[in-house]
Amino acid sequence: MARHIRKDDQVIVTAGADKGQKGKVLRVITGENRVIVDGINVRRKHVKPTQSNPQGGVVSVAMPIHISNISPVDKNGKATRVRFETNKDGEKVRVAATTGETLSVLKKAK
Repeated sequence: MARHIRKDDQVIVTAGADKGQKGKVLRVITGENRVIVDGINVRRKHVKPTQSNPQGGVVSVAMPIHISNISPVDKNGKATRVRFETNKDGEKVRVAATTGETLSVLKKAK
């Protein structure tokens, strides 16, 4: 099933502790319906010393947030719903429901 959120999208949090904050999607975890957004849902994590990080210590890590709690941002900076359409060329595209702008091309025409 196609998702309304993709990697590198600008999104806004619509529910939860970080409601109203904007960020860029770093990763989509499809099996769990979660995404990791840069600077959103940041937690401090205690890390043991390893060869790559011999100091160890406490690091800040962006944790996953459920995909239903975020929405893509349109060109006006507001949250929008997403519609999937097929162009005359046969390309499948994601379209912002509020402004009608194309967010991305999902499937190129042959």
